[in-house]
This record gives sequence, structure tokens and C-alpha cells, in this order.
Amino acid sequence: MIAAPSPNCDARGAAVDMLILHYTGMVSGPAALARLRDPAAKVSAHYLVEEDGRVFALVDEGMRAWHAGVSHWRGESGLNARSIGIEVVNPGHEHGYRPFPLLQMVAVVELCLEILGRHAIPARHVLAHSDVAPDRKQDPGEYFDWQGLAGQGVGLWPEEAAAPAGVEAVPGLLTAIGYRADLPLPVLLRAFQRHWRPGLVDGQADEKTRGLLRAVAALSAS
Repeated sequence: MIAAPSPNCDARGAAVDMLILHYTGMVSGPAALARLRDPAAKVSAHYLVEEDGRVFALVDEGMRAWHAGVSHWRGESGLNARSIGIEVVNPGHEHGYRPFPLLQMVAVVELCLEILGRHAIPARHVLAHSDVAPDRKQDPGEYFDWQGLAGQGVGLWPEEAAAPAGVEAVPGLLTAIGYRADLPLPVLLRAFQRHWRPGLVDGQADEKTRGLLRAVAALSAS
């Protein structure tokens, strides 16, 4: 753990019950680290994980880091107050999105497990930035190994798709999982697919997507 304090934080005001993962979406890790520590940028996260597995501690977990912005999940908004934010170095969709190296993902898993050991964060609250801000964000994106994280005890992953729900049930299932209900259905489906069906991110409620929706909704309710 490398100390790299950021001034971009303030009082939390709520208990931590969410973990939100991002990619940096910048051309390099040093550029991202500099921005997360720049007072003029007014953005930060609690941690940054480099591609070589180094972990930078930016904001104390007892403070609110400014990472999620306008965000919603399971009827709650303003999620910075109740979440830990991890930035994972990757150039993102705008600068040459690429798979996350194994060393980096190992470090992400270890960091997440440490955080989960300190805070009562349910599996259904381990989220992508794109889950909580689906109309604005697509990170950490379809290359991020959510299945691998869940296999190590971080977050949710269904073992298999359930029997497909009817098309008419899709909005309700998305809401049951946690997504906000006031956005166009394709926007919400793309966010869901980036997390739970990364092989096809097209915003369409095909049979497999509807089966996965039902399976994830069941896990989220447990």
C-alpha cells in the first residue's frame, strides 16, 4: 500500500455499505493519480490500483471520496456518502480500452476482500460505476472480470441463467436488482450486460439476458 493522500474528500455522514469500482479512463496511471490528487479536479477515490498491482491509498475510508458523482442504487442516491471507491488503471473506451492484467486483478481482489472485512457491505452492493450511473458511465466495462471477483467472494455472479422472464418483466427485474427506473430500457440493459453479460452489450432483452436478469434478481433478494 502506497500512501498518496488526496485533498478531494470531506465528511462522510453515513455508514459504508457499498463498494464501487471504476476504471480511470486516462492515458496512463500517473496521469490518473495526478488528477485524483489535484484540488482543481475535485475528484478522488479511496484507492487506485495500477496495472502492475501497486495500490495507492488516496482517501481514508472514514472520509467521503468524490468518485461516483450523480448516482443511484436501490432507491438511494448520492452514493459517495456510503461507498468506498476503487479506481482501476485502464485507458478506458476513449483511450484504447484493453483487458485488465492478471497482477492488477489479483491486487483488486485482495483489496476488495480487505475492505469487505472492515465494512458490512452486502454482495449486491459491490457495483460498477456504470451500474450506479448508467446514463453517464460505462466503467469498469465489459473486460472487467466480475465473475472472477465473485468466485473469490466479492460481489454477485449467477452460476447459470434462470428460465427467461417475459419481456414485460424486464423493467421490474432491473428495479429489483437496484437500477433506477426512470431511464430508457436500453441504457439500463447495457449497464446490466456490462456487469453480468459482458460477451454481448447491445441493450437488447434477448432470451439469455432475460434469464440472467431473473437469476441476478434472485441473488439480490437473498
